[in-house]
Parts: sequence; C-alpha cells; structure tokens
Amino acid sequence: MLPIVNRVVLGLVGLVLLVLGGSVLAVGLGAPVPSWWIHDSKHDVLLSNAERTRWQDESWWWPVVIAVLAVLLLLALWWLVAVLRRRRTAEVLVDTGDGDGALLRGRALEDVLTQEAARIDGVDGAHAHLKGRRSSPEAHVRLALEPHVDPGTALTDFTTGALAHAKTSAGLDSLPAELRLRGVKHGAERVS
Repeated sequence: MLPIVNRVVLGLVGLVLLVLGGSVLAVGLGAPVPSWWIHDSKHDVLLSNAERTRWQDESWWWPVVIAVLAVLLLLALWWLVAVLRRRRTAEVLVDTGDGDGALLRGRALEDVLTQEAARIDGVDGAHAHLKGRRSSPEAHVRLALEPHVDPGTALTDFTTGALAHAKTSAGLDSLPAELRLRGVKHGAERVS
C-alpha cells in the first residue's frame, strides 16, 4: 500500500509543480494568458503586496494558516518515516529454550527458503525475503513455475517442505507466508 501512496503523492506534487512552473515560464516568455489566471504579464510578480496582506487583518487567517502548515508538516514527516523505515527483517529471534535466545540473520533464512523452494519439482526460480518484526517475521516468496506444474501441488510442496523446515529450524511458533506464483514463458510445442 505504501509504495502506491508514495508514487501517487510524488506524482501529484510533481504534476502541480510542473504546471505552475510551466505557466510562470510561459507568462515570462510573453505567452497570452486567460483573464482568470493569477498573472497578467511577464512584468507581474508572483505575490503582490496586496495579495500578501489581503487576509492579514482577519481573525481566522493565522490559525488556518498554522493548522494547514502543521498538517502538511505531519504528513511530510509521516511520509519520510515510512520511506526510510527498514523494509526487511535483518534478524530473527530464535528461542533456544534457556531464556536467552539467539539471533539468526534474516538473509540466511531468506537464502535457505529461496534455495529449498528452487529445488521443488517444476519450480524454475524462486526468491524469498522476510518482513515484519524479528520475533514474528513474515515470508514473502515468489515462485516461477514451469508450464507442466499444477500450482496447487507447488503450493503444497512449498508449505510442507521449505516453509515448514524454515519454521521449525528457526524455532518459530508460526511463519506466515505470502506466496506469488507466476508461469515461465515458453515456446510453443510442435505437434506432429
């Protein structure tokens, strides 16, 4: 969801800036402008003295300006934190039974999941990565299936094989997984 919001927000901001910048450039180069447009000629300033001070004496003006700017600041901070937040699980907490626990590198578990999933019959390629917290990771796996493979069989083989082994070896109570299957492109077979 976040990558979609990120792209939409960046696209809208970019579009608004492009339209405003392009219109200011066009007016500055002497292009004709509609009567309703905010600038009249290439000698017009962006904000005149009258435009800057028009609402200054109204009692509602400054609270509204401050509220809008505060909301924009909070949205910008939320977006920055969401973009900078680590997307992958760097380590998985393994319960050793003695109360201490051990840390398993997330990349190591991803590599094992990928290699074991790639060995499933009919799987042409696999890629796995972990998300979530270190005490409760989630596996996100993509499998490329050969044309003759039944997706249900591949799903069963993955959940009873690679996923079950990863869960038990890491000592996790559960390892939720999102599995995406896609077919490998292949040439047409000749029938004689």
